[in-house]
Amino acid sequence: MNLSLLIPLLLRPIVAGPSERLVLSVTSDSRNIDKNSIFVAIRGESHDGNDYALAALEAGAEAVISEKAPPADLHSAFTWIQVSNARHALAQSAVALAGNPAASMKLCGVTGTNGKTTTTFLMHHLMKSIWHRAGMIGTVSIDDGESVTPASATTPDAVALQDLLCRMRDHDCRGVAMEVSSHGIHQHRVTGIPYDACLFTNLTQDHLDYHGTMENYFAAKKAWFEALAADPLGKKPVAVINLDDPYGAELAESLRGRMIVWTFGFGVHCDFRINTMRQSARGMEFELNHKGRQFLVRTPLIGRFNAYNITGTLAAAVACDIPLRDSVPLMANVPQVPGRMENVGNAGGATVFIDYAHTPDALENACRTLRELEPTRLLTIFGCGGDRDKGKRPLMGEVAARLSDYTIITSDNPRSEDPNAIIADIVAGMGGKAHVVIPDRAKAIFDTIAATRAGDIVLIAGKGHENYQQFADKTIDFDDKREAIKALRERVTAAAKFRESLPPKKPFRRKKDF
Repeated sequence: MNLSLLIPLLLRPIVAGPSERLVLSVTSDSRNIDKNSIFVAIRGESHDGNDYALAALEAGAEAVISEKAPPADLHSAFTWIQVSNARHALAQSAVALAGNPAASMKLCGVTGTNGKTTTTFLMHHLMKSIWHRAGMIGTVSIDDGESVTPASATTPDAVALQDLLCRMRDHDCRGVAMEVSSHGIHQHRVTGIPYDACLFTNLTQDHLDYHGTMENYFAAKKAWFEALAADPLGKKPVAVINLDDPYGAELAESLRGRMIVWTFGFGVHCDFRINTMRQSARGMEFELNHKGRQFLVRTPLIGRFNAYNITGTLAAAVACDIPLRDSVPLMANVPQVPGRMENVGNAGGATVFIDYAHTPDALENACRTLRELEPTRLLTIFGCGGDRDKGKRPLMGEVAARLSDYTIITSDNPRSEDPNAIIADIVAGMGGKAHVVIPDRAKAIFDTIAATRAGDIVLIAGKGHENYQQFADKTIDFDDKREAIKALRERVTAAAKFRESLPPKKPFRRKKDF
């Protein structure tokens, strides 16, 4: 691609040096410079890409894009492009140089605090069932149409994201389902990507360590929709919004008249309305009303929150040209989403679930869902992450204390913080309700499951699919599901040994008649 064709895509570019250059790639990592590449100087938290800009040019970069003006002594053979937003320029360059792969596929993006991963898994399930090949990008894993690999970030950086979309296109994926994080929106990782459906699940307290306030957090989410409303990028994107969520209602109202808006929820004014929901430990069913038609949705998933996730997915599928008559039956055999209200087994009549719930709202949803199954006792194990929003810790403690019969407070990912200090923040919100503190997460899981009775439900919340635990000085291999299964097996073995230790029963003999 000629650099002169790329420059008009940037925000208010000021060019110093020749613009007639062949460019084939773009990067913000000076270690990846090669011939025909562009280096975008990003100012990060710990490093400033501008410190490496001249070295990048000397290493062979065709041009530097920066928010700074070029050095006064810049060699006339070098090209320096000053822009108002370097991250925006990186994304636009990545899209253009990749050939805009998303334009040839149906793309569904999912944003919100809770439900992104489950909704993305559900959409991928529909796309793959109907089109045979579909891509997925999210917190848990990446499916490029041919292979599935673990994910390292919810929304990859702009260049990696375009590389993934290219692979999916080349693997004949007809559609892609992807999570869109607030960090990804704020850092312009998804800028320039055309979407067919952009879905908003909800907004509750999270990531305030990054955004500062709920208003800023909402503004980051809203910016994605605002950008697509202003420039749909060659498609007609549909905003699919949870109208029952207060932030969703505000978002829907702000977008009406500027882009297509479809709403979902339990409310009577929703375009896709949930009605007459019933559930058991085996799953749930509910009636979906849309344009005067009724559909019976059956699924092995449980919980009111999953009714939202499913309905939002079905609405977004329609926006991606998948009719309800085709998608509704497929909800009956959706796969278990790793670490999302996942039933990992039972022993002695007690059942164990793991869930990624790491916000007050998500924990409340998880606890309420399991209480509806009418357990003998609900035992909740959870902690909070270190170096993250401290304000939610006592709120989560209050939720667990109110909705659980017994709460076991443990460590999550303490990172650089003292695990006991984090636990103290949680306990402060519990109002003296019944709880025990076991900082060792493996011991907390083992001891709780060992103490269960018939009819109990154990909820292990916070880490879900994660297979590690982060401390100040190390990261260890740790998996809630693996630890829970190990504890369940130990419980079964211990029960069997106990039965074997009992004296044999004496045979029953009838008295003879005399």
